[in-house]
Parts: sequence; structure tokens; C-alpha cells
Amino acid sequence: MNPAWPPRYDPGWRPPAGAEHWAPERECAKPAEREVLVFAGLAAQVAWAWERSPFYRRHWQQAGVSPATLRSVADLRRFPVVRKEDLRAAQAAHPPFGDYLCVEPGEVARIHGTSGTTGRPTVFGVGRDDWARIGEAHARILWGAGIRPHDTVLIASFFSLYLGSWGALEGCQRLGATAFPFGAGLPGQTLMAVQWARDLRPTAFYGTPSYALHFAETARREGIEPRDLGFRTLFFSGEPGAGIPATKRLIEETFGGICIDMGSMAEMTPWMTNAECRHRTGMHLWQDIVYTEVCDPDTWQPVPFGDEGTPVYTHLERTSQPMIRLVSGDVARWTDEPCPCGRTYPRLPHGLHGRIDDMFIVRGENVYPSAIEDTLRGIAGFGGEFRVIVSRREAMDELLVRAEHAASVEDGAARARLAVTMKERLRARLGVTPIMELVAEGTLPRTEFKARRVIDDRDLYHRGTQHV
Repeated sequence: MNPAWPPRYDPGWRPPAGAEHWAPERECAKPAEREVLVFAGLAAQVAWAWERSPFYRRHWQQAGVSPATLRSVADLRRFPVVRKEDLRAAQAAHPPFGDYLCVEPGEVARIHGTSGTTGRPTVFGVGRDDWARIGEAHARILWGAGIRPHDTVLIASFFSLYLGSWGALEGCQRLGATAFPFGAGLPGQTLMAVQWARDLRPTAFYGTPSYALHFAETARREGIEPRDLGFRTLFFSGEPGAGIPATKRLIEETFGGICIDMGSMAEMTPWMTNAECRHRTGMHLWQDIVYTEVCDPDTWQPVPFGDEGTPVYTHLERTSQPMIRLVSGDVARWTDEPCPCGRTYPRLPHGLHGRIDDMFIVRGENVYPSAIEDTLRGIAGFGGEFRVIVSRREAMDELLVRAEHAASVEDGAARARLAVTMKERLRARLGVTPIMELVAEGTLPRTEFKARRVIDDRDLYHRGTQHV
């Protein structure tokens, strides 16, 4: 293990196609041995940010810490967390990159960012050397998912400010696979992508889980069976669907390939550092690239393995815009139980199964949209899409679930039985009894990006529907 920092990788090297691991000396190291490498990267990363970033120097001085505080990996928990609103405030005060850019602006090779649909956009400035390391990391992780140089990868996601597509592209290129960057979002583009996939036979697919299911529906309308397209590996980010058991199972049954869950945050690119391997036992945390703590959201201290918290991320290889203890806001449980692949990283066995800010409370019960999705997709007769409307009737919260029924559920009696089944299973899973409204398959809009399925309007109660 070479502790040189920032690390430099040989861009022409890759393992034999039959190898299970890209870097076995790092991926399969005993955790205590890998911690030496992690600490070297962590110490160098903190020192780099202290020297070059007024943001971090100010942030840490207010908390009474400095690089001298960091004497072991465990000391990282003494450093304050960073939230997205801190980054937005820094960029508002010091546009465009904020005073946490640790290279000269002229060294920025790529500019990406958020769309700003829920607030001020965040600008990402990525240095050229950082971009090469991002490609290296993604190649390692795609290798773990089973992607090989002989694969052709259909990248069916937006090529825009959004970093996910570009990271997948860079990783495929570094790995030596054939990249097929088709994109998404234009009118008629999904139909075109299906036709191209039928003719060119890519062996792997990248996008969001909800878009993959939309892709499958489009194929079937054209008389094309999704399993016949030949996707061997489908890997996803952007939403939690690939980590939801029923959705994972549906994707694998639909396409006949394996469904791989990946992704963390755009700010943390390389965002694949939460990623399943081909054994699909939950997301590995690739700790020697991005160091992850799963923390109590009140104290920001790491929770024991087996417990649930929110991931807090720290770059170990970033010179341009390092994130050090960035709060994700996601919800996950972690474990150090072994994986058949031989990697010794901690894992998120259920992926990122919700977000703190996506959770809503109905009659005292915490409800996550991912739990609703997992329940509905496990019921025969579900038509593929749903919406959740949280409202208030007089002084009581109401949970309305509008779910599609499959075309095969034709008569009213069958639909009534299906509604009762959905209602009872959701009640058992959530602890609250929903109002069910069934609509025909295809009624609810599909998405080419991240699904938005929850409307929380406690002041509006939807009347005039047929409720069960």
C-alpha cells in the first residue's frame, strides 16, 4: 500500500479479465491494515484543506480543532460536520466555487453542479487530476459489479450538470469497456434508445431504477421483450430503488440481468463509493477512496455496526473541492459482516433506504416512501407506479396511496380485492392504515430521471374519490 498523496495511478493498467478484484491489496486488506492507508490519506486531506481553504480553517477553528487534532482515524469524529447549506452559503459569499476550492480557479477542468430546483444551485469545480482519480475509482467499482472490457454499457441518463452520467462514462472508459452514452430526457429518446439497444445489443445499462422500468414498458409497447435485449448487468444511482428488495427483484425478472445498487452524493464524486459488488449483498463502503461514517443524526458520532444512522462522507483523494465530514441526510444501517466477494469493507446491507427529509410522520408513525414501494411491488396485480398524498381531514392526518392496477385486473370485484390487499399489507408494514385509490395501469406519469412520488399537503383533503 503506497501512502503517497495525492495518489497517482497508472492510466494504462487494469487487471486480467478473470480477476475478481481491481486492487485486492486494498479491497481485501484486513480492516486494521487498511486503516493505516486511510489515516495517511485522511491526514493529508485535512492538512491540504487547512492550508488552502478559508472555509475549513474557519469552520474548524470555531470547533477548536486543527490538523494536530487528528492523531488517528477515530479522531475524525471530533471534527464538525458540513451541511449542504454551509456549502451554498460559502458559494453565495465567495462565488462561484466558494472558499473551499483548494486549487486555483484556472486548474478547474470540469464544472458541474446541481440544478437548483430546491434552492440555490451548487457549483462543483473538479481539477484535472481529480477527474482522472474519479475515473480510476469508478473503474475499480464497476469492475466489482462485474463490468469487463468486453462489455458495452448503455448510459441512459441525462448528460448535463448532473454528474452521475459523466462519472459512469469516465469509469467505463478507464475500465476499457465500450461506452454507449445515449442520454435521456428528449421527447422520443426512450423509444430511440430501445431501438438502438435492440440493434446494438449492449450488455450493461446505467440509469435510475424508475427509468429502467419505464424503458421496459416502452420496449414492450414496441413488441420487444426486455429480457431479449441482453443486459447482463444493470447498475443504478440517483434514487433508492435498486436497494429496495421488491424493486431489485422486479428489475432482475424484467431484464434477466443482475441489479446493482450504487451512489452517494454528487458533492462526493466519485459517487459510486457506496456500491454493491456482483454478489449484491448491499453497498460496500470503499473506505480507502471516500471514508464513510454512519452517524447518529443528533450527535454526529458513529453508531455501532448493526445500527442505523445517516452516512457522513470524507474525501481521501480530492485536491480541488474536498468534502470533509459532509452530511448526506440519507438513512442506512451498516454492518461489518463478510461478503462472498472477499472485500472487507463495511456494507450497507439495505442500501440507502430513505432520506431524513423524505420521511414523513402520519399519526405518530415514521413513514418512508421506500417502504411503500417495496410493499406495493411485492403484490400481484400492482400496475407499476404510485403516488402518496399526505393530507389532513379536520384534526387527523390522512395517508392516501394512489396505485395503478395491472391491466389483467379487469373487473370491479378483482380491483376491490386488490385494494384491500394493498391496504392491509401497507397497514402491517407502516403501522398506519392508508386510504387506497386504484387507477388504471399507465395513468400515472413515468420519469426519465429521479421519481418524485410524495405530495405532503396537510391542508388539502382529496374528496370525491372512491375510497376503500
